[in-house]
Amino acid sequence: MRVCVVGAGYVGLATGVMFGKLGHEVVCADIDESRVKTVNSGKLPFHEPPLETELSKLVKKGMLRATSDQLDAVREAKFVFICVQTPSLPSGRIDIGPVKVASRTIAKGLARSEDFKVIVMKSTVVPSTTDSIVKPILEKGSRKKAGEGFGLCMNPEFLQEGSALKDSMEPSRIVIGSEDGRSGRMLEALYRPIKAPKIRTDLRSAEMIKYAANVFLATKISFANEIANMCVRFGIDSEPVLKAAGLDPRIGSLFLKPGLGFGGSCLPKDVKALRDRARAEKYDSKLLASLLKINDHQPLEGIRLLEEEIGDLAGKRVAVLGLAFKGGVDDIRETRALPLIVELLAKRARVVTFDPMAMDNFIRLMPSVEYAESASDALKGADGCIVQADWPEFKRLGKKEFSRMRHPVVVDGRRCLEPAKVRASGATYLAIGYGLARKNK
Repeated sequence: MRVCVVGAGYVGLATGVMFGKLGHEVVCADIDESRVKTVNSGKLPFHEPPLETELSKLVKKGMLRATSDQLDAVREAKFVFICVQTPSLPSGRIDIGPVKVASRTIAKGLARSEDFKVIVMKSTVVPSTTDSIVKPILEKGSRKKAGEGFGLCMNPEFLQEGSALKDSMEPSRIVIGSEDGRSGRMLEALYRPIKAPKIRTDLRSAEMIKYAANVFLATKISFANEIANMCVRFGIDSEPVLKAAGLDPRIGSLFLKPGLGFGGSCLPKDVKALRDRARAEKYDSKLLASLLKINDHQPLEGIRLLEEEIGDLAGKRVAVLGLAFKGGVDDIRETRALPLIVELLAKRARVVTFDPMAMDNFIRLMPSVEYAESASDALKGADGCIVQADWPEFKRLGKKEFSRMRHPVVVDGRRCLEPAKVRASGATYLAIGYGLARKNK
């Protein structure tokens, strides 16, 4: 089967590699010529080694290629997946401009083809987008009716950056929302080799499932942070509290870990977008507003811990380790490093940063911040350190590196370090939901 993926970004390439590994011929269409060239060389335009390895194999076998000729790619495909970005606007609403552009191109391809194609919305869009915006564009541009001249489905993705290949090949579920039964059956058949529960529903329900899932994850993270923030003020270590709570099968331990807040391309954007969509229907969600407020505050908890240990930060040198929104990726979208550093600078601290992969991306946001060549160099002469992303190499830091600090005080913003190891190196260990507990023991 020939599959066209419109959008050679994170979701598009993960989708393309998955179908390529299932034996289908995949064409990734993108308007960015440099991205097309990168993919055709067997490389990814972002950092995710396991996915890149499989992409390279498929390109060499001729099972996957990229093109800027979207019209031709659509015309030759049986399934067309829309995988373009839907970034946040300042209002919180998602920008569906890229979706509209992709839909118009696809409509032209439909108009020039005689066979029945299934168009699949995979980009994250708020409920009613596929049927009230995408469908009219496709019907008008192709002069064909959905369900008769072409199929229309909504198939949300549930990928985590850093594990896109595994999440694609071994998903927890596959959700298929369809305009008509024929389209849904065809898409389900395409996914037949993937062993996972397949949920069939309508278009709007499929769109909402994606938001419901991400809002719940954001809620669990925010809940963990609120419990941790209270625990530290009660003189309690939050780790055993949350661990015990997570053993309840009604709660679960995943995502029940305190830190500096959630970031990335999905959770913050999706919470904002759903809140905006609900407001459009005259419903003001107190929960969604609270999640955003808690998340905005959370980086300040890391700074508060550091201030309690070393005092006024004015003139102090503070190392921030990790600029990506999490370890293992180079994505800085909604990273908590940005508000963290902004607040440190507002307190007149001297900030030095390091990240194994994300510095080139971050420097475009904050070119004036000092960037070190290694974590060890960032720690040299520092009065304090805040670990913002859980990179494996940060877990290996020890006496050799911490001894380079003027005042070896480490705030573990992701609770990814081993407290005993840090203390054994001569450094003071603090963490979200842990700092005052240490002093009270």
